[in-house]
Amino acid sequence: MRCNALKIEGRHPLPSLASSWSLLSAFRYEQSDPDRFYRLLAEDTAALVQLYIPFEGKLILEVGAGPGDLAEAIRRRGGRVLAVDSSWSEMHCRERLLACAVQADGCRLPLAEDTCDLVCASNVLEHVPDPFPMATEMIRVVKPGGIVFFNYTTWLSPFGGHETSPWHYLGGARAAKRYSKKYGHPPKNMYGESLFPMGVHRFKKRLDSGIAGATIIDAFPRYFPRWMKPVVSVPGLSELLTLNLAVVIRKEGRSVHQDYRRGHGTTPPVGSEAHGGPESLPAERSRTLATGLE
Repeated sequence: MRCNALKIEGRHPLPSLASSWSLLSAFRYEQSDPDRFYRLLAEDTAALVQLYIPFEGKLILEVGAGPGDLAEAIRRRGGRVLAVDSSWSEMHCRERLLACAVQADGCRLPLAEDTCDLVCASNVLEHVPDPFPMATEMIRVVKPGGIVFFNYTTWLSPFGGHETSPWHYLGGARAAKRYSKKYGHPPKNMYGESLFPMGVHRFKKRLDSGIAGATIIDAFPRYFPRWMKPVVSVPGLSELLTLNLAVVIRKEGRSVHQDYRRGHGTTPPVGSEAHGGPESLPAERSRTLATGLE
């Protein structure tokens, strides 16, 4: 993967100091009023991602969608959204059902190659043991020229332990044990089970060296203003001050359909192996909750 992380066409979309303060202040509602917090965050994330690619008429996949706050925010802006999450309980933690949602593993997406115009995952990668397969899978299903956007909380930031912060600095297991003792129940984000340490430089380096046919077009601290962007390039300091790293990737090359037409003069039939359609996917890879894209 080629990296062009410090340059992007057009105006940089990072928030102002005032909007950064508003976002960071909203974290005080995460535990007491999660609906309010996650919907505010979803609206802000949708507005941010839309600066890289227009949503109108585009097919967009959200990985790790949970109850679908970001998916709904994108849909309101004109996108055709498919939401995917591996957890049935997370998808149903509120009394509403997404218009189009699938229970599936984000590391084995039930979609053909080159399917979506945009694939996004907000605050998901720190919840999987190895985020690299998920990142490569998102790149696989996005179309050439399409965008992959993801952001995640960095482990050594003050928010790295999620609800167990700041005690995660003494160790994730110790922080979880302290939380359980204080509140009488284990944290939702249990270290080593549903929360894993994510850094900045090591993961970016793995992306740069491990994925062909894609370019990092931007990488920045998700909640900070533009002048904080150079922090992500400073070893050590980036791990502490980035808080939440956002990465934007553009896929290069031709689609599988273009390659098929070149050899056969036509589009591969739906369901064929070249098409990557439903008949080429094992049934256990997904559990459909609702069908049809609005």
